[in-house]
Amino acid sequence: MIPVAFELEESQALALAQFVKRVGWSDIRQNAVSDDEAYTMRDALGELAKALRESGYSPR
Repeated sequence: MIPVAFELEESQALALAQFVKRVGWSDIRQNAVSDDEAYTMRDALGELAKALRESGYSPR
């Protein structure tokens, strides 16, 4: 595991949280070279969503 830390403006954090919530499998798969990479991307987006949620950015 590697830590990744960065700062966002509030509007950026909210927009990113909305994006992570709305992006679907077809979007992810379309941008991956394989199913394995797509699953890895999906898992990483899940971790990003978790970090945003823990920072108070959890869109409905």
